[in-house]
Order: sequence, then structure tokens, then C-alpha cells
Amino acid sequence: MRGRRFFSASVLQHRLRDSYDYTQLLRSSSDLQTLKLIHAQIFAADLHQNPFLAAKLVSRYADLGSHHMIDARKVFDGMHQRDPFLYNVVIRGYAASGLPGDAVAVYAGMFCQCGLRPNLYTFPFILKACAAAGQPKVGQAVHAHALRACAGGNLFISNALIAFYAKCGMAEIARMVFDRMRTRDLVSWNSAISGYAQNGYGYEALVLFHRMFVEIMPDYVTLLAVLPACTAMAAITEGMWIHSFALKKCIGIDAAVGNGLIDMYANCGRLSVARKVFDAITEKNLIVYTSMIRALGIHGHGLEALETFTEMLMIGIKPDSVCLVSVLSACSHGGLVEEAIEIFEKMDSEHGVEKGEMHYACMVDLLGRAGKLTDALEFIGRIPADPGEAVLGAFVGACKARKNIDLGEEAAKRLLLLDPKNAGRYAMLTKIYEDLGRWEDAARVRKVMKDRGVRKPLGCSMVEVAARMHTFGVEDEAHPMTCEIYDALERLQRMVDEVNADFTFG
Repeated sequence: MRGRRFFSASVLQHRLRDSYDYTQLLRSSSDLQTLKLIHAQIFAADLHQNPFLAAKLVSRYADLGSHHMIDARKVFDGMHQRDPFLYNVVIRGYAASGLPGDAVAVYAGMFCQCGLRPNLYTFPFILKACAAAGQPKVGQAVHAHALRACAGGNLFISNALIAFYAKCGMAEIARMVFDRMRTRDLVSWNSAISGYAQNGYGYEALVLFHRMFVEIMPDYVTLLAVLPACTAMAAITEGMWIHSFALKKCIGIDAAVGNGLIDMYANCGRLSVARKVFDAITEKNLIVYTSMIRALGIHGHGLEALETFTEMLMIGIKPDSVCLVSVLSACSHGGLVEEAIEIFEKMDSEHGVEKGEMHYACMVDLLGRAGKLTDALEFIGRIPADPGEAVLGAFVGACKARKNIDLGEEAAKRLLLLDPKNAGRYAMLTKIYEDLGRWEDAARVRKVMKDRGVRKPLGCSMVEVAARMHTFGVEDEAHPMTCEIYDALERLQRMVDEVNADFTFG
């Protein structure tokens, strides 16, 4: 309203004569109607080709949300002469409005149509858009443009590159960019740690987190980045240390950090500690409640999970699709069949959540765990769409657990057609045939798996020693202490052989 009062008092009584006055008006505008009035006055004053005013108009329209990027684009398209600053504002507006494809298109037009060259501010904006659009090749081209412009060593551009490569699943390249940086700030470290954690490199994320202390102290964002790595690695020692660090440094355990701690403690088997963290969070949101419900569910506390869900509803927090998956899964693990059916049937009418693949899969898993395979099969037949991988996978798992091979075999065949690159699906069907003594069929499935080039991921074991995680695979010789480890194993084997010999001939 302040912008509208200024507009009324100034514009109607005195004609605005320069761009500075309009800039001040644009800064004070707070709603679409006021912005449109100022825009019209700029046209009336014949200042609509002023590049600085055009950039301000684009920025203000973009600030109003993605629906108004059409108005921002009209201003941009109406300009006869465009400079890099105007391009940057448009690219940033599209990227911030969730329209990364348009941002990439504008960047391409900057080269092809105008022959302009991006500046140091362009690269971070377009890299963010490339990451959001899932266009790694375009982002790599932008990286090349930055190197040609001798801007590859810029701190902000390097940080944007780390975030881009991490989001595109290229954690190794993100680490290369990180290692080549001459100077790093908190954003650099946080982006690298988060990139590792998000791409399944939990151990590397923790190693980098420890190394960070040599150069700079972690902050709130660092904790958010590293806690998922502790969860994935079940690294309880690091997780507890991070919790203590947050308390000592007076970093508040708010909903975001608390959510990470709940997941970490629950995944490490410390459900009681996870519950204490949950109870200590003063302002709980949907994500926190969902994490606590999931934690209780995976530990078999179905009734307590339902009580937590009821508490959430009573304080006015509406569940979303993910929350209801956690609730149904908790009922499945707790054997609460009737309760789950009631919640499932009320999803649309009471909670306003559309049933999806994972909800149907939870119900099939629930009925299967309860031994109601016939009911599960009938339930699958009532699903509006064709059952997907999650639903069929849950049904095959239930048939295998209940040794009902007849029902499981057909579902397993359909599952292979839907998910032909998943080695676990082949292993499941092979096991079904082996349980039936159908060795030729089992061999045929293995041959199909080999012909399709599907390989089963190698398993590994992890052990934590002196706050460090050590990973071992089958016939693994990658560990730096391989010789010592195998020597110790041989000594143990000799000791076992001697004891067996004494027992046999004693």
C-alpha cells in the first residue's frame, strides 16, 4: 500500500521526469496493481526503452511469482537493446520461478541472437537453472564458457559449479572443482559435503566434514548437509558428535536439524533418543512428524506411530502423500490391518490426498504380512491403473515369505517386464524356482539376466573403528591395511583349525 500512496501523491500531482524517480517507485511497489500503474506511467513518460528501468520491471514482476514471468518476458522482448544485466535478471527470474527450461533458452539466445557474452553474475544463475532442468550437457557447456572467459576460478562460479555437478549426480567432478579452488568459503564446503551425501557417498561426506575443521568452522547449513550421510552410513559416533557440537555452539535444534537427527538416531537403532529429540522440538512441522512416524514404524511401534499421527492431526497439520505412506507402512510393520484400511479409505475424502503407487504398495504389503494373499490379489485387481513395480514387488515379496509360489511366480514374471534392469527381481524369481525344485527354470532366469547385462551389486560390510568407517567387499584388496587384515585372518583360521583338530582327536 505504501507504493500506491506514493504513486497517488507524486504521479498525479507532479510529472516524474527521470528514471531515478521510477526506480524508487518500483522499489516501493508491493502488489501487481501498483506495479501495473507504474509500468503504464513509464510508457507514458517514454522511458520504457531505458535498460535499467526495464531490468527493474522484470525483477519486480519476477518477485511476484512464476505466473507473472509472462509480464516480465513482455518487458524483455519489447527492448530493442539488451545488455548482460537485463539478461541476468531474466535468467535469474526464470530460475527462481521454477522455469529452468526458459532460463536456458534465454541464455542460448544471448549468444545466438545478440552476440553478447555473459559476465560473472550470469554463470551462477544459468548453472542453477541447468541443475533444476536436469540438463548436464548444457551445464557442462556453460562451464566451458566460464573457463574461456577466465572466470573458472571465481569463488561464486565455482560454488555454483559444485552445486550443479552434485545435483546432476556427478559427485566426482564436483569434487574436482572443489579441490582446484584456491579459496573456499562455507558455501564451498557445504555444497561439496551435501553433494557427496545426496549422491550416496556417505563416507566421503564424513571425511570431508572432518577435514573442514582445518580451514573453517561448520555452521547450521553444514549440519543439515552432513546428517544425511550419518544416517546412510549408520555412523552413530559422528551423529552423536554432531548433535553435541550443535548444542555446544548454540546452534538451535529446530525442525530442519531435528528432522535430520531423528532420521539418524532411528536408522542407528536409537529410537528412544530420536523420540527425545522429537519431543524437544518446540515448533514441529509436517516433515518432523513424518520422520517420527516413519522411525516408529520401522521399529515396529505401529500403535505409537498412529498416536503420533493423531496428535499431528489434532494440532491442525494436514498430512501429505509422503506422510500417509509412512503411516500405512507403520501399520504394515505393526500388523494394524483394520486401522490401515480405515486411513487408506479416508485419504481422498478426509485428507485430500490422491492415492498413488506407494500407497497401494503399502496396502499390498500390509495384507501380505498378515497372510491375506488372496485379499491382496483382489486388492491389486481393484487398483484403477495397472499395478507398477512397487505393488508387484510387495506382492512377490509377500508370496515368497508365505511360500505361496503359485501366486508369486506370475507376478514375478510381470515384474521382470516392468523392471528389467533390477538384479533383485531376477534373484527373487530364481529363488522361487529353486524352492520349487525347478532348476532348469532357475538356470534360464540366470541366463536371461546375464544376456541382458544385469549384474547384481556386490555386497559389503562396514565396521566403525576410532570414529572411522571401514568398508570391506568380497575378496576386497582396496583397504590400505589389506596385508595386515589378511595376516590376522590367516592366524585366526589356524587357531580355529587347531581347536577343531584338538576337538576331533582329543
